[in-house]
Amino acid sequence: MISVFPKTLIATRFLSRTRPRIHTPKLTAIRTMSSSTQRMFQLKLDPITGNSEWVVIEDNDDGDESFAHNFHQPLLATTSYLDMLNDSPRNTAFRQAIQKTITKPCHVLDIGAGTGLLSMMAARAMGDEGRVTACESYLPMVKLMKKVLRINGMEGRVKVINKRSDELEVGLDIPSRADALLIAGASKHVGMVLNCGLFGRDIKVSEILDSELLGEGLIPTLQHAHDNLLVENALTVPYRATTYGQLVESTFLWQLHDLHSIEATVSDGIQLTPPGLDSVLSVKRQQYAMHCNPIQEEIKLLSEPFKIFEFDFWKRPESSGETELCVKATNDGRIHAVVSWWVLQLDREGTIYYSTAPRWISSPTITSPVGWCDHWKQCVWFVPGSGISIFKGEEIHLHATHTETSISYNLDTQVPTSEILNHRCMTGDLQLVLPPERVAIYGDKGWRLSMLKAVQSMGRDHPLCLVADDSVFLPLLVAQLSEASHVMSLLPGLKERGLQYLQAAAHANGLSRNCIEVLEKRVKQLTMHDIHQKKVDLLIAEPFYVGHDGMLPWQNLRFWKDRTTLNDILSEDALIIPSKGILRACAISLPDLWKSRCCLSNVEGFDHSVVNATLGACSNLPELEEGPCLPFFVWQCGEFDVLSETFDVMEFDFSKQICLCQGKSQVKFTKTGVCHGFVLWIDWVMDLQNSVVISTGPDRRYWKQGVKLLGTPRTVGPQRSRNVQACSAVLEACFNPLQGELKIILDFL
Repeated sequence: MISVFPKTLIATRFLSRTRPRIHTPKLTAIRTMSSSTQRMFQLKLDPITGNSEWVVIEDNDDGDESFAHNFHQPLLATTSYLDMLNDSPRNTAFRQAIQKTITKPCHVLDIGAGTGLLSMMAARAMGDEGRVTACESYLPMVKLMKKVLRINGMEGRVKVINKRSDELEVGLDIPSRADALLIAGASKHVGMVLNCGLFGRDIKVSEILDSELLGEGLIPTLQHAHDNLLVENALTVPYRATTYGQLVESTFLWQLHDLHSIEATVSDGIQLTPPGLDSVLSVKRQQYAMHCNPIQEEIKLLSEPFKIFEFDFWKRPESSGETELCVKATNDGRIHAVVSWWVLQLDREGTIYYSTAPRWISSPTITSPVGWCDHWKQCVWFVPGSGISIFKGEEIHLHATHTETSISYNLDTQVPTSEILNHRCMTGDLQLVLPPERVAIYGDKGWRLSMLKAVQSMGRDHPLCLVADDSVFLPLLVAQLSEASHVMSLLPGLKERGLQYLQAAAHANGLSRNCIEVLEKRVKQLTMHDIHQKKVDLLIAEPFYVGHDGMLPWQNLRFWKDRTTLNDILSEDALIIPSKGILRACAISLPDLWKSRCCLSNVEGFDHSVVNATLGACSNLPELEEGPCLPFFVWQCGEFDVLSETFDVMEFDFSKQICLCQGKSQVKFTKTGVCHGFVLWIDWVMDLQNSVVISTGPDRRYWKQGVKLLGTPRTVGPQRSRNVQACSAVLEACFNPLQGELKIILDFL
């Protein structure tokens, strides 16, 4: 799993059927060792330096303190556990389904049990008899689950096994095949299996669902369970899941992937996807989880919703499948994407449902509305190229396929047309895959113009330029603007793949292949020998680091750390782009996000108060503890409203070496409302005249911001407002460069 904290990034990967879904990018790694004491090695990464170290986690009473010290709690703040446990409609639906299904004592096997909520529901449904075994492979969650079981008096009724589900053996770990499986969670580790005899049938319950339905390993987990852990004809909660889709037109969604078409309209002369190499830089062909409700007004619906796949949980699923659909257009337009969602039928009779549909979809089967939550979203599949033109009444053929872990689509109109773009090119193994937001940034005319102005403002006489980050735009831009310059690039994350891309792109842009040199060394290893005994005249970055997309904004200050490390090879009058960063903030009302991150107490009758600190809850914490600052796309966080002016907190001067920074600002509220926290971001000043600034604030949808939620929301308003708790506040911040930590202190006046 991966978990980001104010100081460090925790990165883990499980070689298992199930693992927690995290807000941050998937990195490496977890190693486990078998012994009388359970032990796990977890990789801790420092995003400011790029350094990493292995930390030992042990399953003993003393392990909590040492682990918290090593990872700077809250340990699981960026996982989806807290958001999932705050999803009342989900919790209620599964409680009702379990109570309806589990009506007599049985054996329960909980696969990926998380905090043990579903295990306790099953134990309670069976009364004093019956048996529950909770299987959870992630040791920190096992330790947390034991605390939850203890405080609820369930220790003796739920047996906890720290293993992957595919490591369980009947006769060794569980006494017999189970009868029931619960699948209810937002992460690969949350799930449950029951063993009961109900009218001669068996029941199965688990929790391994993600926004795509299959991405967290649902199919292989079900296959293994049916083959090895469950009796024949096991019943399930949910009973089945059905995926749905809808064809849409959306310029915003198109801009997230079709860089080649967008570049045809720019005038800076740089082609990241030149003719013949139009898909050499692209997004991955997959479904992307995204909250579609915020862009509802920007979406034109081109079809009615259609059913795609149906998965019955009570029988062994196939590893792959396909279906052909004929979809009739309801509007003229251009198909840019397929928006998809799923609906769970939790009981066999079809009386209890849960849906992840966007709010413009209504269904008679969904009796209770599902509020905003972050653990389950809609999914978006981008139609290649500039999309497919279609007219009302025209039919389009949709071919949907699924593997064990994904669903994909291929569209074709009934009548052949030259507008259908296969969007393929003969690039061989040469393809650079970037996140949709980065592709959209590279296609943004305003961003490209800012970069062009910044480089032009520095003049043309830069014999040696070093690009410090993973930018593929800046090396080409500098090489084109200054033919006399020798451009070197570090590409710390893209590495060899980035080198191959830059060589091909440089040639396609009319530059010599060797005008850009990629240094295959870490920053701290660079010497004058590596740069041909010449000092660097221009150090430049966007900054963009592969894998930092899900991190807090100030963790891109890795550029400042790298600039400091490189100080000895910089010329005395070296120019630095960006020249500085400005930490900015504003007060904000975020009721949906706050509800999803608030402290837990009673969850369907079970006390969860012991999990709040570890899961990074934001309210009712013990004295001297506070909730973490977490990265979010604020525009996707449900309802939000800005309540203050934007204010500067502190500046980071990149002309100097990295140092401790402090700032203090008074907040002036401009609107009356409930303040749930503050949004923080960095604006990058790209030139010495402070005239070229690239903002990453909440009105910029391609960047994540840092969100600091209040423990207790405050009613605020302008001076002389009535019935408000505060008219102003003071925000203090301190950036510690040693750990990359940003400490924030708030005081309402």
